[in-house]
Amino acid sequence: MGEIEGNAVLANALKEQGIEFVFGIVGIPVIELGMALQTAGIHYIGMRNEQAACYAAQAIGYLTGKPGVCLVVSGPGLIHAFGGMANAQVNCWPLLVIGGSAPQDHEGIGGFQETIPSQVDLSRPYCKYSARPPSVHLIPMHVEKAVRLATYGRPGVAYLDFPGNLLSARIPEDSVPEQYVCDPPPVIFPNPQLVEQAANLLARAQKPLVIVGKGAAYSRAEKEIIELVETTNIPFLATPMGKGVVSDRSGKCVAPARSLALQEADVILLLGARLNWILHFGRPPRFSPDVKVIQVDLNAEELNNSIKSAVAIQSDIKPTVSQLVDIFKSRNFSFSSGSQWWKRLEAKCEGNKKGVQAMANDTSTPLNYYTVFHHIQEILPRDCVIVSEGANTMDIGRTMLLNEFPRHRLDAGTFGTMGVGPGFAIAAALYCRHYAPSKRVICVEGDSAFGFSGMEIETMVRYKLPIVIIIVNNSGIYSGLEKEVFEEIQSSGDATKTIPPTSLNFATQYEAMLGMFNRRGHFCKTIPEVQQAVKESLQVTDGPSIINVIISPTADRKPQTFSWLTESKL
Repeated sequence: MGEIEGNAVLANALKEQGIEFVFGIVGIPVIELGMALQTAGIHYIGMRNEQAACYAAQAIGYLTGKPGVCLVVSGPGLIHAFGGMANAQVNCWPLLVIGGSAPQDHEGIGGFQETIPSQVDLSRPYCKYSARPPSVHLIPMHVEKAVRLATYGRPGVAYLDFPGNLLSARIPEDSVPEQYVCDPPPVIFPNPQLVEQAANLLARAQKPLVIVGKGAAYSRAEKEIIELVETTNIPFLATPMGKGVVSDRSGKCVAPARSLALQEADVILLLGARLNWILHFGRPPRFSPDVKVIQVDLNAEELNNSIKSAVAIQSDIKPTVSQLVDIFKSRNFSFSSGSQWWKRLEAKCEGNKKGVQAMANDTSTPLNYYTVFHHIQEILPRDCVIVSEGANTMDIGRTMLLNEFPRHRLDAGTFGTMGVGPGFAIAAALYCRHYAPSKRVICVEGDSAFGFSGMEIETMVRYKLPIVIIIVNNSGIYSGLEKEVFEEIQSSGDATKTIPPTSLNFATQYEAMLGMFNRRGHFCKTIPEVQQAVKESLQVTDGPSIINVIISPTADRKPQTFSWLTESKL
């Protein structure tokens, strides 16, 4: 037997643990590691920014259930990735970050890109596990542990640190110890007595509601939840990335009456969602002060958070919902469609749909959000994966662009992170290429959000990823200025003191970026132009398309009963 280098030991260990995709940017000391990963049969995707690489790696982890890997260089490379690590940790998505670091014999004397404190210590606030293998022989053990901790319990982030001298060290090939493969996460079953209590509470409710979170999507509980909704006839809502677990087109979905449903429900079954800012903390005025919440969560520490749950069940979603279905079937229970609760929700849904439809039918220019999304929705394939970020672009798009299937929507998530779009779209396109070749990825961006990671279009071109990027361009952050007003303000004095912080250049032609690759984008001001651009872009299979849709800088959401975020009362 010959010798083997640390780079190869690490690459082989990742392959043995089932890692399929690595996203990153190479440089000293991880250039050879990038090559070793490919030699081991792992897909390596070179990105243009470490944050975007980290976003892509966590998205592939969410879509596959196995951690994606983000590979970064030492010092600034790792620090750039912290935004992505924090996002994955808050979203509870499995991610493994591998960072090169300064050689150990350079530590403490100002080594190249050396960090103080160490990278292991710097990473700990954003991780479940952070470690540096002390020798090449122990690399496989640490890789297994990192993958296991990233996926077991509440999924999250693991970081492994590799000094340059460890990666380049050589040891006898037959001295590398065999390492067992991490088993799939164990399934946690609920306490049957608590499930019985939950069923009794739901059966007695006058205004029951099911809320489906992205935890339900990650746990792949769609079959069980669909059966629950169909069996019980209880109305449901989905959180943003819980959309599609049950189809948005289901007659049981009361998303158009979301405010009413939350405010008046007397019993809520919370499946894989947290009572954080997205759900207004479960508190008045957005919820009834007397609401009883049945909380099902994998993580015991999440139970009774923000408010006291009437029934708190630590469990995987699938077995709990399956047991609830069995109980309701044995009782022949079905919530009456003729109940006052259903009648009120249906009336509210119908009224809100009419208000939105009026805006969607207004095709006058400059366009508004609702008409853009409505006419895009008419053309999009029902099974497309929708990636979305921005302020109004994401919020309004969430209500207008429907999801038929689970894990088909990726957006700014619990951390509200902007810049995730292109990285998420790259991961989704790679997932589709390998697991669902017929599906298309639609990346819907606000113009401000696109600016964070726009150069990742080069990555999409390089790997021939057929992503349709739709930029809804209002020339600003939240809102912009009309061309004449912007130019007048811009020339009225020192621009740093006159241009509003929310303003961007008017109608920037982002689609022209494709010209760098001898490709043509689409600049659209009217609905016929938008629809033609979408149709043409869906025919492109060898790289990305960019559709730049110019809308009114003052376009806004329809009037809301409540402000978007429940205000602090302190």
